[in-house]
Amino acid sequence: MKTFKPLLFLLLGLLIIFTSCRSENDLSIDPPAEEALTANSAVALLLLKTALNDGSSDNIIDSANCLSVQLPVTLTVNGTTLIVNNEDGYQEIEDIIDSFNDDIDSIVISYPIVVVLEDYSTVTVNSDTELRALASNCAGENENDDDIECIDFQYPITASVFNINNDVINTITINNDNDMYDFIDDLDQFTAVTINFPIALLLADGTTQNVSTIQELENAIEAAEDTCDEDDDYDYDDDDCDFCTTNDLDSLFATCTDWEVSELERNDTDLTDSYDGYLFSFNNDGTLTVVDGTTTWNGTWTASGTGNNITVTINLNGLPDFNTTWNLVEIEQEPGEANFDLQLGDDELSFLSDC
Repeated sequence: MKTFKPLLFLLLGLLIIFTSCRSENDLSIDPPAEEALTANSAVALLLLKTALNDGSSDNIIDSANCLSVQLPVTLTVNGTTLIVNNEDGYQEIEDIIDSFNDDIDSIVISYPIVVVLEDYSTVTVNSDTELRALASNCAGENENDDDIECIDFQYPITASVFNINNDVINTITINNDNDMYDFIDDLDQFTAVTINFPIALLLADGTTQNVSTIQELENAIEAAEDTCDEDDDYDYDDDDCDFCTTNDLDSLFATCTDWEVSELERNDTDLTDSYDGYLFSFNNDGTLTVVDGTTTWNGTWTASGTGNNITVTINLNGLPDFNTTWNLVEIEQEPGEANFDLQLGDDELSFLSDC
């Protein structure tokens, strides 16, 4: 017994010293399985896909969904030199391209540039050939890819991590998608990880969803994954009517009555000059009147849908070049000028009014 008691006291002392080095937060060292975030789990993979660098926002420059050009970048767009410092510059590129509909558009990149890949690593690119080689690794237009764009995290997010090598619990602050990607990519370096809930998620429709558990987080991402158009195409002007409504057309036609054809192309034939001087009146009762000198044509128009899915059907007696169901692609109105653009495949129809 004399030998046993000192040994017992030694072990008890070591236990007291060991436990005194830990805080109340150590409850998260060995969290319940339903609260832990583990490497290669289903929810970890979903978090990684949501945090991937989305390269589709600058497709007007690189036509590649899995990479983005690091800004600033200098471009020559249809002969105009432009320095793009932020994402607002993508609209400036489009505005230059939209200035004329009958020219050949070109975007020339001033190399070298730095390209950011899906995992946020960077590559210096020195030519169009090198850029195309990188872009060839991306999924094509509107093809399925890994990134999830229909839901976003609202930062900052914090997580508690325990590393058995130094027996210390740390709090990691995640401030952006790059941080989130690195955090998930390094999960296997930690013994135990828990996210500090609740966290907020931003959905594609602009609403916010709060989640309080790992399972709720997994369910929310899975539910949102395919709820939006990820816009993974290279058509820079297919989002100009995101917020268009048929009421916008009604208001436009109530304000402006004399519309001229600024562009008409059907079956690869430019017909714009054929309708020089024709004045179109889109009436709110659905009737359509066209006047050229002393000649008048009558017909109808209808519009339905919302956003980029608005269709406009024109039916004019004696003017078959206009008769079809068009897609509304843009409405613009400024003091003294208004225009709207219709498209069907490669066919285009644009109207302009000085009102």
